[in-house]
Amino acid sequence: MTTLVVHPLTAPLKGSVPVPSDKSIGHRALLFASLAEGTSSIRGFSYGEDNVSTAKAMRAMGAVVEDTGPGELRVTGTGLFGLKAPSEPLDCGNSGTTMRLLAGLLSGQRFSSTLVGDASLTKRPMMRIVAPLRARGALIEGRIHPTKPAELLPPLVVGPLPSDKVLTDLEYASPVASAQVKSAILLSGLYAHGTTIVSEPSLSRDHTERMLYSLGAPLKAVGTALQLDPAGWSGTLPAFEMEIPGDISAAAFLLVAAQTTPGSHVTVRGVGVNPTRIGILDIARGMGAGLSIMPQGEQGGEPVAEISAWSEGLRGVTIEGELVPRAIDEIPIACVLAARARGVTHIRDASELRVKESDRVATMVHVLRSFGVTSEELDDGLTVEGTQQPFTPACIDSHGDHRIAMTSAVLALGASGPSTITNCECIATSFPRFVGTLRALGARIDVA
Repeated sequence: MTTLVVHPLTAPLKGSVPVPSDKSIGHRALLFASLAEGTSSIRGFSYGEDNVSTAKAMRAMGAVVEDTGPGELRVTGTGLFGLKAPSEPLDCGNSGTTMRLLAGLLSGQRFSSTLVGDASLTKRPMMRIVAPLRARGALIEGRIHPTKPAELLPPLVVGPLPSDKVLTDLEYASPVASAQVKSAILLSGLYAHGTTIVSEPSLSRDHTERMLYSLGAPLKAVGTALQLDPAGWSGTLPAFEMEIPGDISAAAFLLVAAQTTPGSHVTVRGVGVNPTRIGILDIARGMGAGLSIMPQGEQGGEPVAEISAWSEGLRGVTIEGELVPRAIDEIPIACVLAARARGVTHIRDASELRVKESDRVATMVHVLRSFGVTSEELDDGLTVEGTQQPFTPACIDSHGDHRIAMTSAVLALGASGPSTITNCECIATSFPRFVGTLRALGARIDVA
């Protein structure tokens, strides 16, 4: 078990640093390169455990994924219809994205596969993808939830699709804005005999659509919906070259640490600023945080920028509506901004947080209170009352949730004494060099 001892800052955070590449884009680059005809080149791969889980799964089904240099992969695909049955269960580790996207991909295969994960992933709901995939003819079984019989949990057994059956057309309105649900349905649509139409209440991250467009798949936007119609399509995805931009989710921890520490100025280089992903930047601006964004062009069809952050007086705001899906993974670190803002911040429409690696609503209320911050739990979010006083030193158990662990570390930088955070090995799933990067900016963190 990895434990962090985080000491209070005695000087401002200063410096310019990179962050790991965007794992959401990394998952999709690996998937589509594995389904492409020919050999693709992916640069800037982060080797976070979640992306590694996807790479291992695609290797197990016949794709050749080779390391050719630091952060560089060469992927020789099987073609859309060339995947092979894995010889053992596909271990998705802690990655809900790996499991849900693979479920969509595997629903059109003529072989059976089993998707397993770690203790945290095994508790996460899967009916949100299973229901629409079953509606088009996919065969998927899971473990019935012990208290919610209508819900399914991993492990998932997908397929085989019988030789006399095909995936049919589907028109599906997702009740939640979820890139994982949308992507699973679109991936299944590549194998369907008929049109796929999927809509959601507000726009979730659109990396899958951007990549499908760039590869010439028969996808188009129809109002607020996406339509994938394979009629007349060759069924071929071409090999490609791509450099993955930095992860805004990882950058957010560093930016917020600077914005809540007087005198700090931190720059993060080469960060993806896809409009569907930068809700945290809009939240920070709305609260009055110091922030500048310098565009640096595009990488792989994704806009990239250099982002600088510095400390300014913060004010409480209401975070709700369409802003929440664009910042869903960053809501925990946004709570740190709220903890340093004048007044009360209200976070609503965020019930999705309850089905992440942990119940992040309940967990963040507990974490904030442990650091001496007044916080109340709502059905679909929480309230946070800011303070200008040093936080109370705390001992936090992350319970295997990487974002809770890193958020707690940022809070600890502003405490009046050392804080301890346990079960921090999970940080490697998304930001393997988190501690080293904070140290480079001036933080003192001991690893036990």
